[in-house]
Amino acid sequence: MRVNVNFDRCQSNAVCMGIEPSVFEVDENDFLHVLREEPEEDLRPTVEQAARMCPTQAITVED
Repeated sequence: MRVNVNFDRCQSNAVCMGIEPSVFEVDENDFLHVLREEPEEDLRPTVEQAARMCPTQAITVED
């Protein structure tokens, strides 16, 4: 699995970080960082939930 973020769409609102903080982090400058671009398979449910819940649909998950 690979996590991609369209940073042109991302508003760094931290919804994804609230769902899966081991993969997504918004820093003190309100910039989103993907901590693990290829997270372990056991994180798939929460990573996919973060993608679905993103208000701007900026996150995609590839197999």
